[in-house]
Amino acid sequence: MSPRIVLIGPPGSGKSSVARSLGKKLQSKVIDTDAMIEASSGKKISEIFVEQGEAPFREMEVAAVIAACASDADIVALGGGAILRSENVSAINSIGIRIFLNVSISNAAPRIGFNKDRPLLLANPRQQWQKLMVDRLPIYESLSTMEVLTDNRKPDEVADEILDRTGIL
Repeated sequence: MSPRIVLIGPPGSGKSSVARSLGKKLQSKVIDTDAMIEASSGKKISEIFVEQGEAPFREMEVAAVIAACASDADIVALGGGAILRSENVSAINSIGIRIFLNVSISNAAPRIGFNKDRPLLLANPRQQWQKLMVDRLPIYESLSTMEVLTDNRKPDEVADEILDRTGIL
C-alpha cells in the first residue's frame, strides 16, 4: 500500500488532475470530494450553491471530506474551501502527506476560466480569487507537509515532483 496523500489548494491549482495522475502512477485509488458531492447530490456544485447556498454545501463537504479521509483511497483531492471547517481540518491532519498545490492567479485563471461552475468566483472572479487566497493561504500553509507550485506545469510533472520529494517511488 502506498502512503496516503491529500491534496489541498485554491481553485485552479490542479488538485483533481494531479490526483488522477498520482493515482495512475501509483496504481492507487483516488477520491475527489467535489466529485463525491456531485454524485451523492445528483447536482453540480454550482447548482448546490445557487439553489441551496454555501452553508448546505459546506455541510455536504464535511461529510465528504470525513468519508474520503477515512476511506481506503491512497489519494484524496479536496475542494478549495474544505480547509475552512475544523471538522475537515481534523480529518485532513489524519493523512500523513498533505500537499498544498499553490498556483498564481495568472495560471489559475485559464485553468478554471472563472466560469459559472466556480460559485465563489461569480462576481468579479479575479478579485474573489485573490481574496480567497489572502484568507486561505495561511491555512493551506499550516496544514501542509509540502508545498508544490503548479504554475506552467502539467499534472504529470507535478505528480512526479511529489513522488520524488516524498520518496514514494
